[in-house]
Amino acid sequence: MCHGFPLKILPFEFPQSTPSLVFPLPRPHSLAQRTTMDTADVEKSRLDDVPHFSEAPDGGLRAWSVALGAAGTTFACLGLTNSYGVFQEYYATRLLPDYSPDAIAWFGSLSVFLQFAFGAISGPLFDRFGAGWLIPPAAIVYIASLMLLSLCTRYWHFMLCQGVLMGLAMSMLQFPAFAAVSQFFDKRRAAALGIVISGSSIGGVVFPIALSKMLNDSDLGFAWSVRIMGFVVTPIMLFSSLAIKARLPPRKTDFFIPDAFKNSTYVLIVLGLALSFLGMMTPLFFLPTYAVSRGIEPAFASYLVAILNGASTFGRVIPGFLADKYGKLNVFAAGSLATGIIVLCMNIATSTAGLVVYSVAFGFSSGTIISGASAALTICADDPRNLGTYLGMGMAIGSVAALIGPPINGVLVERYAGFLQVSIFSGIVCLVGAVVVFVSKAFTAQGLLGRV
Repeated sequence: MCHGFPLKILPFEFPQSTPSLVFPLPRPHSLAQRTTMDTADVEKSRLDDVPHFSEAPDGGLRAWSVALGAAGTTFACLGLTNSYGVFQEYYATRLLPDYSPDAIAWFGSLSVFLQFAFGAISGPLFDRFGAGWLIPPAAIVYIASLMLLSLCTRYWHFMLCQGVLMGLAMSMLQFPAFAAVSQFFDKRRAAALGIVISGSSIGGVVFPIALSKMLNDSDLGFAWSVRIMGFVVTPIMLFSSLAIKARLPPRKTDFFIPDAFKNSTYVLIVLGLALSFLGMMTPLFFLPTYAVSRGIEPAFASYLVAILNGASTFGRVIPGFLADKYGKLNVFAAGSLATGIIVLCMNIATSTAGLVVYSVAFGFSSGTIISGASAALTICADDPRNLGTYLGMGMAIGSVAALIGPPINGVLVERYAGFLQVSIFSGIVCLVGAVVVFVSKAFTAQGLLGRV
């Protein structure tokens, strides 16, 4: 009996020490099932790591004041960029007649390149420090660059002032403004960004008309014409510096977000943006020069840039509202498609009336590209505090096309002594960009036919 006692205790003590033998945990039946569960767990963990902030107001006094301040920066920055056709024609005929069209185009293309390329720095800086440390100093530098431009007389002067200094200042103004607006708007983000970027269209109307009048129909000369533009933008820059504020606290993670390029949709949007940039620059830079080659007076040829930008106001606002309803990628792709077709038709416009109609059509269609791309890039960010970085990195890569596009166009114009070849090249490139943006939808949950 004394040897049997321990045998009666063992069944009660053994399960307590090794319960896994009595109650084994269920496991997936296959490697595929285990992989699916692991992926889901990782995705759930990643989403759990993203802080939950209050919903974007999508309106209200504070939100719209930020949007209005941002519109002021696009009025001054992109508005002047969109007016480069006036500078191109004036430099070629008055200030720098010994330089080729492609050499002169480098001023504007370098400015546009830095304006977007430096977004890879200014976007993350906004996410980490907010707007207060970026926009006021950049506004001062931008105004100073305009004043320095008025003193330029030699090629390298223009390259440094209009190409480098102005481009860097505009980048530090533009991307924090876009990112701040994106923090205040969610469901109406595309519409808000469209309104913000419409400021560039208004600037693109004001600057060409004013500059053309002062340069061609007055005794002011180049120096005072540019200084007056500096005086015009000074109070606007002051208002923007006070109005643009971040809604969300800064993030403390890595400066860049390389994981963004693991997102196929994001990569294809960036590629489509680059191709669209490469194709759309031809009319923006060379429409006045083309018009003069068709016998149009230089003063009226400069007005075509204003007409183009005026039409793009509607092309940036209306598609923005449509994008919130029918999908940001859908509208972006449609705008690139329409722009490519219109660029292909550039040589069909030969009369004054034809050039006016062409300017309106191109302005409306191309207006969706920058605003549409800005809204499209934001759909890829997994944390609203990363919006500036996603915008900056994407636009920075796309800006390479803005750098090389106008000089390539200038070479084609000089090589073939006309605009047929350059319009075919630019139009086809823009069409390919539209296809790439459309294909990016295949990697979203909604698919190719979804409202993304």
